[in-house]
Amino acid sequence: MVIVTIAGASAILFVGYCVPLVALSFYCLMIKRIKFIGIPVLNQDRALAFYTEKLGFKVFTDQAFNEKQRWIELTIPGAATSVVLFTPEGQEDRVGTFLNSSWEVDDVVKTFQDLSSKGVEFAGPPQDQPWGTFVIMKDSEGNSICLAGK
Repeated sequence: MVIVTIAGASAILFVGYCVPLVALSFYCLMIKRIKFIGIPVLNQDRALAFYTEKLGFKVFTDQAFNEKQRWIELTIPGAATSVVLFTPEGQEDRVGTFLNSSWEVDDVVKTFQDLSSKGVEFAGPPQDQPWGTFVIMKDSEGNSICLAGK
C-alpha cells in the first residue's frame, strides 16, 4: 500500500488500483478489460468455419502455435473482447462443455431464428426469466454458450 498525493489530493494505491481519500478526477486500474476468452475446440478448421460463417466473427490472427495447433483469434464486430479457438494441452476434456459466459444479443428470439436458419443447434427454445430472456446455443464442437438479451 502506498499513499499518493497529487495537487493536494491523496489516494491509497493498492497493487494496481487507486482508492481516493478525497474526490479526485483520476483513477488507476491495472486490469482494463477482458482481451479474449478461450473456446476449447477439437477441430480448429470446423470451429473456424462455424464462428466466421455462421456467427459472422472476423479473423484477427490465424498462425501456428505449435506442431499440433494454431492460435486462432477472432474479433466480434462491435465488441472489445475477442475469442480464441484453442485448447490448452491436457484440457481436451473441456471441449463440449458449458462455456461459463453469457453473450449479449439485441433480440434473443430473432437471433435464435436467424441462427437456426443457418443450421446452428440450440439446447431448446428461448426462455423468459424474471431477469431476462436467454437461449443456449451449441457450437460446432458441442460447447454450450448462453445468448442473452440486454
